[in-house]
Amino acid sequence: MKKYQLIADPEYGYLRVDPKPSKEEVENFYKEDFYTERNESQINDSSLEIQTKDKYFFDSRWNRIYDVCNSILGNLNNKKVYDIGFGFAQALIFYKSKGLICSGMEPSSEAVKYAKQKGIDNVFVGDIEGDKTYENNSKQDIVLLINVLEHLRNPANVLKQINHNLLEEEGVLVIDVPNEFNTFQEVANTELDLKEWWINPPGHINYFTVKSLVDLLEKTGFEIKVKESSFPMEMFLLFGEVYVGNSGTGIKCHEKRKKFEERLIKNGHKEKLYEFYEKLAELELGRQITVYATPKKKY
Repeated sequence: MKKYQLIADPEYGYLRVDPKPSKEEVENFYKEDFYTERNESQINDSSLEIQTKDKYFFDSRWNRIYDVCNSILGNLNNKKVYDIGFGFAQALIFYKSKGLICSGMEPSSEAVKYAKQKGIDNVFVGDIEGDKTYENNSKQDIVLLINVLEHLRNPANVLKQINHNLLEEEGVLVIDVPNEFNTFQEVANTELDLKEWWINPPGHINYFTVKSLVDLLEKTGFEIKVKESSFPMEMFLLFGEVYVGNSGTGIKCHEKRKKFEERLIKNGHKEKLYEFYEKLAELELGRQITVYATPKKKY
């Protein structure tokens, strides 16, 4: 296996592997390990089976994005949403049911075929990092980059292209990435000798914190509107429930996390839940980071 080290990107400051995998290495990785025909049910990190089984959980995620974008843009009916790297198109299917005009691009032809079967017609196979990928698209009110930025060889270039070519001047970019090197994660890694399990090149090339993601967005012409985290799953490791390398324990921890969120929402405390997640982002804790940003200037 090729040896990598982590460095701070000299221009933007986030952590990334060095040397960067070549475009060919990345394409081969996804072709052989991520988007294979024998494993097409594993597109975009979560199998369709898991997404179907956890529909309430995923729909809550999509609904949270809907609510925040609604607070920024106003009434979202007939607004246009564009999902980059949409996988099994579960977000687009949800937003179509809410009255949005949905489109997107995805490297996997299997994923595009599935989306069209589900009634999302304006989708196509494309290279997320292609120089011409975004030039001929209509301007969008909302652009989604969910679990994508960590995989890109040049995330800053993609963000600039979105800013210049894809997003309306008042539009909202929604980015969701893993929150790496957070305090809970690092303590669990030290205490349990887990060997920085989250470092995974060439699949994950970039490693973000709340601060480094915000810095990258600001340097590529965006203004931050909202930032929040998700449930801090690493707390389970600190409790002694070691899910790293143990899928059975991981499933049990995920079920506990779901129950926590479902019970708060069910009992009328949805806003308190998301206030909690916004506070976690201020502390740079939580498993995922979600940032909502609007263009401040064009590149």
